[in-house]
Amino acid sequence: MPNKKSAIKALRQSTKKAIRNYKVKKAVKDAVKESKKFIEAKEKSAAEKVKAAIKLLDKAAIKKVIKKNSAARKKSRLMKKLNALVK
Repeated sequence: MPNKKSAIKALRQSTKKAIRNYKVKKAVKDAVKESKKFIEAKEKSAAEKVKAAIKLLDKAAIKKVIKKNSAARKKSRLMKKLNALVK
């Protein structure tokens, strides 16, 4: 346990940020999984699910919860699967 006042505050802040980041990451993972499931099932609403997942990926990248290139890679792979479904 930290002894100094500033270290106590830093611990408190890092704990809050970790919880917030975990929630964002979990939401992104769930959205990506759900959109993949809709693509594989060839549902008509797959495009909407992909759009929602891309929006969450962009927000997570802006907040620096995930890296910019990771978000771009995941978006690219989702769009690739969606475009293969359309063809």
